[in-house]
Amino acid sequence: MKRMTRGELSKRTGLSTATIRYYEDSGILPVPERAANGYRMYTEDYLVKIKFIKDARSLGYSLKEIKETLCLLSKEMEKETLKAIVRQKIADIEANIKVLETVKTRLADLLLTNDGDIHNYLKSFHISE
Repeated sequence: MKRMTRGELSKRTGLSTATIRYYEDSGILPVPERAANGYRMYTEDYLVKIKFIKDARSLGYSLKEIKETLCLLSKEMEKETLKAIVRQKIADIEANIKVLETVKTRLADLLLTNDGDIHNYLKSFHISE
């Protein structure tokens, strides 16, 4: 199996070496074996794990959730367990969408508020000396 240094892994994944080190220190990525010269040597499976991390981050997963999921994936897992995890994340995303829609509506309503009301509202924040 081909092995690569942290610098090579960084180039192939687009992550900085500091980010890779952080993921190792945080337990998100397993600490790799070391070569005789002391360099950490990464196998091809680190490319798969990092792709998973990047994809999961883009979908809104926290690093804690990613760590937990990678831990689960490293064990024998039933496909229904994985599907349950994905269903829960979809439910979380849908809840966040509802919150964002509410904020969007409130902001849009603010644009319809007359200038006098806005002026009075802003004036209430000024402290007289």
